[in-house]
Amino acid sequence: MEVEGTARATGAVGKDGKESNGPLAGIRILDLTTVLMGPYATQILGDLGADIIKIEPPGGDTVRGIGPARNPGMAGVFLHANRNKRSVVLDLKQPAGRDALLRLAADADVLIYNVRPQAMQRLRLGYADIAAVNPRIVYVGVYGYGQRGPYAAKPAYDDLIQGAVGIPALSTLAGSEEPRYAPNAMADRIVGMSAANAVTAALLYRTRTGEGQSIEVPMFETMAQFVLGDHMYGATFDPPIGPAGYARLLNDNRKPYRTRDGYLCVMVYNDKQWKTFFALIGQPDVMTNDPRFHSIGERTKHIHELYRMLAEVMATRTSAEWTAVLEAADIPVMPMHTLDSLMNDPHLQAVGFFEMVEHPSEGRMRSMAVPSRWSKSQPHIARQAPRLGQHSAEVLAEAGYSPAEIEAMAASAATLVADA
Repeated sequence: MEVEGTARATGAVGKDGKESNGPLAGIRILDLTTVLMGPYATQILGDLGADIIKIEPPGGDTVRGIGPARNPGMAGVFLHANRNKRSVVLDLKQPAGRDALLRLAADADVLIYNVRPQAMQRLRLGYADIAAVNPRIVYVGVYGYGQRGPYAAKPAYDDLIQGAVGIPALSTLAGSEEPRYAPNAMADRIVGMSAANAVTAALLYRTRTGEGQSIEVPMFETMAQFVLGDHMYGATFDPPIGPAGYARLLNDNRKPYRTRDGYLCVMVYNDKQWKTFFALIGQPDVMTNDPRFHSIGERTKHIHELYRMLAEVMATRTSAEWTAVLEAADIPVMPMHTLDSLMNDPHLQAVGFFEMVEHPSEGRMRSMAVPSRWSKSQPHIARQAPRLGQHSAEVLAEAGYSPAEIEAMAASAATLVADA
């Protein structure tokens, strides 16, 4: 079954003239999101072939200024969250900007935003306003908290949500001296992926029923499910039959193991792997003679002792020696990369994960490939991240605006048209 899009050209066309043939080609998405969570979601959808129209305020997405940049507004973090998009500047607080958004919405398949719903209502761009011009639209809000609870109007950022779902507290249970956030935008990216999933599922539903709908993807609830899926543990049952917290994940020795000359990531997990490992270290009868290690259930109960033993043994050989021995025994092992060494990983190099490309305005840069491989509709990177307002005139013209009308909007600052 094909996902039905509004009748239009099938997809984005890049500077190289290649048109997207990805699975979402022909789908047009109005992207009102900023920073990372929403832009990451829409980049995924753009990679899959959708025509992403990034609606930016006159000052642009704030993440344009985060990190090193060759030109203002084109920093590294922005470049890696906004490819396969067209940038249109609209001041939605001005009547002309709001009217333009409604005209674009009339021919769109999806509208996605990540401000609080109350802000969309103040702009008179809530679901009822958008559905009035396009009842088939999929209207998706990605924000902090579900609107039926007491946190509904609270602001949210990645750090706040990580803390609210217990990630820093888990770090102390796992041996950290003090609570720490995970050192990446974990909540933003996980919830962004959830939002992309919601969009594709809603498009399939619309194909089957002809009906659009409003969807909320709340960060707090999404991340609570993510964390508690592992850590509800014994508290799953009523009454509880054990504490919350997955013991193996909270073990203070669950970390890269120190070797004689560095660190190595090793995962000995199932019965076969442990039997093999104990044989490698000259203790082949441990699983037979020690009831603590007979089965995965018993090993989990005694995971602290087991991982402490593993840590002690790993320190006796070099990383290269352990890698050779463990790989020969088919026990999972990987290097502990740094950011720099990750970008030189031989597997990523072999599969073409990194590509040096010429950005139209930013010059030579490292781009990351779409990770998934498709036998028939391989996603294609048609565009690198756009300059602010780069496509304002183009997209407004597609919506029926004349050159004079576009000039008038630019003169009133309802839009911004970037220099060619």
